[in-house]
Amino acid sequence: MELKFKRLLFSSFVAGLLLTSCASKQDVVYFQDAGNFETIVSDFNFEPKFKIDDELSIVVSTLDKEASIPFNIFQGAQEGEIRPKQVSYLVDKDGEIEFPVIGKVKVVGLTAQELRLLLQDKLSDYLKNPIINIRLKNFTVTILGQVNKPGTYAVEGEKITIMEALGLAGDLNIKGQRQNVLVIREFEGTKLYTRIDLTSKNAFESPVYYLTQNDVVYVEPNQSAVTSSSLDNRASILVSIASLLITSTVLIITRN
Repeated sequence: MELKFKRLLFSSFVAGLLLTSCASKQDVVYFQDAGNFETIVSDFNFEPKFKIDDELSIVVSTLDKEASIPFNIFQGAQEGEIRPKQVSYLVDKDGEIEFPVIGKVKVVGLTAQELRLLLQDKLSDYLKNPIINIRLKNFTVTILGQVNKPGTYAVEGEKITIMEALGLAGDLNIKGQRQNVLVIREFEGTKLYTRIDLTSKNAFESPVYYLTQNDVVYVEPNQSAVTSSSLDNRASILVSIASLLITSTVLIITRN
């Protein structure tokens, strides 16, 4: 009986050692193949394009303030507000917005600069040298999986990199798979699944290094996390068996 008890203690010790295993340096270091003072030049000029359900702020202004009034719609000021808020434009299921005076405008698939030029052309019959400011109001990205603060985050600027987005989520935790991060992107009803290796400098050339509005980034668990989870289950079973054996041993000793 004493021999069996020693074997049980040894098994529990081995399980404990396995549970404390950790990821190697190659699993957690970003851009590890980048050399010292290495310069990476990219000719990839990313510009986000408008999608269905985007909410756009479009402000038209000219030297003649009175002339631009019909092209800027405001809602009535609410209680406590100093000035009324300008109405934003929602890209409908057909990829269009309803713009004052000129009517339907197809915006889906256009960049902000392309839409600016399009509106300037359409407004040329009404305004002289209009200045058009366009901003995407509902730019969000969602970060899920093995990060420290998963969630959906609002983006203030016109673009965001995957590294900046992960920074918003508190970075990957030690159990995150850095070599195979998944980005889910939707455009006109089609979902595109792309994976990016953050341990390689080639990540800078990935089509998902720059994220677009409503992208979902998923960081799956690495092998260490999977193994740890499996060992946790096994350890629970071992603890149960050990408790049963100890109880049985005590009963036998007591009876003798």
